[in-house]
Amino acid sequence: MAYKIDEEKCIGCGACVDACPMGCIKLNDQGKAEIDATICISCGSCAATCPVDAPYEE
Repeated sequence: MAYKIDEEKCIGCGACVDACPMGCIKLNDQGKAEIDATICISCGSCAATCPVDAPYEE
């Protein structure tokens, strides 16, 4: 299972981008985080770092 981002919660701070050891999180054109599920290893670094709890595991 990979993590996803709740775009309504995401504030675009980039903390998850910096925390991801796989480099699978990018900010999209709207400034919201997006996770490439094909690369995500579900380590939880993004969720642990996010100040608004936007990343969640499906």
